[in-house]
Amino acid sequence: MPITSSAKKALRASSRKRVFNVRRKDDVREVMKKMKTIIVAGNKIEAVKFFPEMQRALDKAVKRGVVPKNTASRKKARIAIAIKKIS
Repeated sequence: MPITSSAKKALRASSRKRVFNVRRKDDVREVMKKMKTIIVAGNKIEAVKFFPEMQRALDKAVKRGVVPKNTASRKKARIAIAIKKIS
């Protein structure tokens, strides 16, 4: 447990930030899971429509520092390739 007042304040701040970070990360996970199910189902039209929403979720997570920039870029690239492979 924090002892000094500044450590107590830091704990409160990090607790508040954690709530937002967890929410943002859960949104990314949920969107990625939905996109993967669409791709596995082989629905190219639906995947193309949903792709911008997935990009938006990843970009917001990068902007807030929840997900590293290269990780988001890699995920977007791999999903784009998977969408192109759907016949």
